[in-house]
Amino acid sequence: MNSWSNKWTRAAIPALLLHCSIGTVYCWSIFSQEIADHIGFSKAATEWAFSFAIFFLGMSAAFLGHFVEKDIHKASLISTICFCAGMAGTGFFIWYGGQNPGNILALIGIYISYGFIMGIGLGTGYLSPVKTLMLWFSDRKGLATGLAVAGFGAAKAIASPIMQGMLENMGEGGIYQMFWILAAVYFVMMFTGHLLLKKPDGWHEPQTKAEGSRMMDVIKSKPITNYIGIWIMFYLNITCGLALISQEKMIVKCIGLAGAVGIVSTVSAVFNAAGRLGFSSMGDGMKDRNTIYKIIFAISIALTGAVIVTKGVENGAGNMLLTVLVLGLIFMVNAGYGGGFSNVPTLLSDHYGMGNISAIHGLTLSAWAFAGLSGNQMATWIVNHFGTPGAETNPVGYQTVMLVTGALYVVALLISMFLVRGGGKTEAKSEKAA
Repeated sequence: MNSWSNKWTRAAIPALLLHCSIGTVYCWSIFSQEIADHIGFSKAATEWAFSFAIFFLGMSAAFLGHFVEKDIHKASLISTICFCAGMAGTGFFIWYGGQNPGNILALIGIYISYGFIMGIGLGTGYLSPVKTLMLWFSDRKGLATGLAVAGFGAAKAIASPIMQGMLENMGEGGIYQMFWILAAVYFVMMFTGHLLLKKPDGWHEPQTKAEGSRMMDVIKSKPITNYIGIWIMFYLNITCGLALISQEKMIVKCIGLAGAVGIVSTVSAVFNAAGRLGFSSMGDGMKDRNTIYKIIFAISIALTGAVIVTKGVENGAGNMLLTVLVLGLIFMVNAGYGGGFSNVPTLLSDHYGMGNISAIHGLTLSAWAFAGLSGNQMATWIVNHFGTPGAETNPVGYQTVMLVTGALYVVALLISMFLVRGGGKTEAKSEKAA
């Protein structure tokens, strides 16, 4: 089998199988209300399951990054087992909650299954294929990681209509049966990806002082403010993205498109996936990959500012220009949100080399964990304290969310410009030459 075939069968295809499975965590909004109704708890109570899933995704990536670095094959197997066991367990506790409405054990069981167990599967599964892809596609690392991470973003667009159809056609008990069926399907997909995933023959982990030493030593090879800057701008991009995405449905209703919420959600998911692939591929042709973040933040600031100045959410209903402007903001924030994820591992490898990339990438994903807890909650708090809280739609509240995210995007741009040093590509090339 030639090298080109190996790139796909040993890296790209298994990465897509893994990421297209675990990326369905973002389908939570499709069935969250059904879970709440079935087990006899409020939607607000069940929402914490999703927040815990994102938190443990980031934290497991941070703490297990060294393990993934040592053995991507075992890591992908652990991901497969944890993700699918967590999904099956979620189905069991939904069933149990249906038999015993209002029983706290059902809610805690969903937190543990969907949040903790699935979260570990998410973190290890997210990391496992990334370094392998960058090794196989050493000349187009952005394209490779963008392809895999795009699978994570596209999973929602692919799985959402399937899940919706299952819920509508399976009748009573469909909600927990859906989890059991999907657990089996995703196990087959992920286990196949696990069997196929393999680093290039002849690759040996570097043993030089620069790359074989402890992760913190590698990070300190540059001014520590450089890494802190990468972490904070990554955190702010996720926080702002989640703040807007979590309110997307109600914003769309405010501009008079209540009947098109599903279509907008699907298009948003497509932009999310396209941003992951497009922005990372674009970075391959740039001397400094950090330029991608400057572009993402600049676009986000411009569109957010335009919606703020025109009061697009408040005045968008019936105004075609403002409607297009608000939709443009939603779509581009989704694209920038996805692009931020796909560029992180390649930006880190350009700055710190490949030797400890899984561990450093995992540590950086802790920003995702904290943003998963802060982004949604920040937006919800603002909507509940500004405008007309409790109303069917609260355009003033959503406009206030944009004031805050716009300011945070400005902070992120300043950090990208003044804290994160450039020239990473040059260092990466010198390593390769050595």
